[in-house]
Amino acid sequence: MKLTYLGLGLLALALAASASAQAPQGTPTNIRGKIVKLDGEALRVKSREGRTVTVALAPNFAVRSVVRKKLSDIHPGDFVGSTSVPGADGKLHAVEVHVFPANSPIPDRQFPWDLRPGSLMTNAHVTGLAKAAEGQVLSVDYKNGTAQVIVDPKTPIVGPGTATREDLKPGKAVFLIANKGDDGSLKANAVTVEKNGVKPPM
Repeated sequence: MKLTYLGLGLLALALAASASAQAPQGTPTNIRGKIVKLDGEALRVKSREGRTVTVALAPNFAVRSVVRKKLSDIHPGDFVGSTSVPGADGKLHAVEVHVFPANSPIPDRQFPWDLRPGSLMTNAHVTGLAKAAEGQVLSVDYKNGTAQVIVDPKTPIVGPGTATREDLKPGKAVFLIANKGDDGSLKANAVTVEKNGVKPPM
């Protein structure tokens, strides 16, 4: 049975692991780009680096999408992920924010992320929102730490959406976390695809 929930990673690293109890073995590798072709369970993607890579999708791979959200949709207690970069002011500034469903099997933590140079991913529970000169400050708690992230009005905010194999069309933007084997092969259990004009921002 196919799962229909995002991730980010990403959208994000446990997102792929949550799609199946038997995750492919290898080094987690984030892939961002546009679909070239889906041939059976082989997904060809032109990555943002310009290379075309082939990812072997699991037989029961999950397809997800994201939908637009507003900051007002986020409340204390919600579980979110946010990519941020340090600003000249020394504060963290959000590049994107994605809302996870409740009880997601994703560890709450902060760690380096590769969306932009020097970026961090923070998966955490929201403790509050406050106005700031640049936008609003999103306060979050994660294991062994807290963070305050400035979210400006143009920051993409997304939540989980549904998708199917039929949405994996050439030209559509995708994000997936593949496992890279020692031989360079790529395998994945899930893919997040652009739908209704909303691209995965992770």
